[in-house]
Amino acid sequence: MSATISCDLAIVGGGLAGGLIARAVHQQHPGARIRLIEGGAHLGGNHLWSFFASDVVPADRWLVGPLISHSWTRYDVAFPDHARTLKSPYHSIESRQLEQVLLATLPTETVMRGRGAAEVTSTGVQLDDGDRVEAQGVIDCRGTGDLATLDLGWQKFLGRELVLRRAHDLERPLVMDATVTQHDGYRFVYALPFAADRIFVEDTYYSDDRAVDSAALGSRIDAYVAARSWQVESIAREESGVLPVAIGGDFEAYWRSGGRGVAKAGMRAGLFHPLTSYSLPDAVRTASLIARSGTFEGAALHDLLHRYAARLWRGRRFYRLLAAMLFKAAEPEERYRILARFYRLDEGLIRRFYAANSNLGDKIRVMTGKPPVPIGRAVRAITGVE
Repeated sequence: MSATISCDLAIVGGGLAGGLIARAVHQQHPGARIRLIEGGAHLGGNHLWSFFASDVVPADRWLVGPLISHSWTRYDVAFPDHARTLKSPYHSIESRQLEQVLLATLPTETVMRGRGAAEVTSTGVQLDDGDRVEAQGVIDCRGTGDLATLDLGWQKFLGRELVLRRAHDLERPLVMDATVTQHDGYRFVYALPFAADRIFVEDTYYSDDRAVDSAALGSRIDAYVAARSWQVESIAREESGVLPVAIGGDFEAYWRSGGRGVAKAGMRAGLFHPLTSYSLPDAVRTASLIARSGTFEGAALHDLLHRYAARLWRGRRFYRLLAAMLFKAAEPEERYRILARFYRLDEGLIRRFYAANSNLGDKIRVMTGKPPVPIGRAVRAITGVE
């Protein structure tokens, strides 16, 4: 027999965005009845999220602090013509840590794992098993909306957490190693030293298509690891994914595609950095916004989040212009030159860029000087970007 579950706020999708909203609202409104509904067996899935300390304002650091699995005080980048160490603290969150913290800090009845959502409205969630959740308001955080409404490039990757037979030589994160042979667009390897004998290695591509050839990427990871003389004992974990890089499109159509009149957060709301595909800074800000608002009513939540996401979309045209230059003005094997030039700029500018907080001076500095792509192609690429 089906049952009806009543609550103040229902959050559909127990990934990073949904989990942070549940955590923030519970902290600010401990009496609120929250339901965090996740179709999978685990909150957070099988993911690693990384971010710079400057991506999160001091007032919101409590929200992510306990979730951090690994931290470093600086990081490296490397290109064919130069390498650099940047003095910016860098952190990583493992999905298992996210789940552990949420289960330990949220009331037992809050988390509903293994409960898929068949239908979502602004005030209710029909579950696959026949049960229904009735709420003052619902926030949908289940992945993306209809990506066909947007003009996109793709960031695709395969990552492996490796257990080594002996200690590696990596002192700090190698966030971007573009000295590797370029394939399928802009390619770089991302490596994080978790422990002396444990390292996460990811092969990443800014590609024109979203197809992931896991066998090819796995072979390239093997070759990279062998070239570094890292001897692998076992693969502890593997993840792959494809993230949208926003060049343009119809934001309102994208928003509606995720559910008319339904409040949305995370990737479903278009809340990600247009060029880097970073979603964590926006997930933290959104969770804080919802918790501060103090409202759980469905229509009010929809209006709040729609205004917020629409304002950010308008304000991030600069990053979409850069994405257009990367994908439309540069030949795939030459795209690395754009990032190489960028990483010669001021560290503060780089930090603000990743946090999607570039100021006017930053934008002028990025766009001035000799472009690393043909000027005619650059002009044609950015014409019409909205």
